[in-house]
Amino acid sequence: MASRGVVGIFLLSSIPILCLELRRGIPDLDEEEEKNEERQKLARKKQEDAQGEKVSRYLENVLKPHQEMKLKKMEERFYQMTGETWKLSNGHKLGSNEDVVLEDASQMSFETSNREAARRRNLPKSFTRVSPPVKQPPQKKVLDLPEEPPETAAEVVTVALRCPSGCVPRRRFFKSCSSQVLLDWMTKVGYPTSLYSLSTSFPRRPLEVEGSWTLEDIGITVDTVLNVEEKKQSS
Repeated sequence: MASRGVVGIFLLSSIPILCLELRRGIPDLDEEEEKNEERQKLARKKQEDAQGEKVSRYLENVLKPHQEMKLKKMEERFYQMTGETWKLSNGHKLGSNEDVVLEDASQMSFETSNREAARRRNLPKSFTRVSPPVKQPPQKKVLDLPEEPPETAAEVVTVALRCPSGCVPRRRFFKSCSSQVLLDWMTKVGYPTSLYSLSTSFPRRPLEVEGSWTLEDIGITVDTVLNVEEKKQSS
């Protein structure tokens, strides 16, 4: 009995030593799990970065150009339906050419008057006494259009004239500008009010213009296309 007690005491005292040895031989599981989690996080981050880069390239190279092309086609279809295809072109600017035309007309009138005066001086005296006075041509009214406002100015509209010749001049005006300036501009372009009139595109109706009315009063509050039409001559 005494020997069994000694053996039991020896076994009990050796248990802590065995546990310590076992603990030294087994790797640290917690540290290994942390390393595995860190490796998994890095792998997931690389996958997410690669996926994000693919999405960005798709948006920039495929989706964005497709949307821009679709928007451009919709814009072209809209202007074709409203009869405002002139907005799709750059058009041409007015200015210096108009001044050259008026200047040439004035120069021709001046030269004609000089030739007439020289002819009268060369006639015999008997004829110069009875010749009627030369009727001077009436002075043409000088059309003075307001200065064209810049594109960035507020309360500005762009007006285009669809002329019988096919040209479509454009010009900017303030909405508060007198509506009479449209007729003056049409005359300066080369279509006098005695032979031509203005009408709206849609619905098609004659444009009513009064000196006391502004562009806003006659309904021109947005960019507009007006038709230059030849007046019907009364028989």
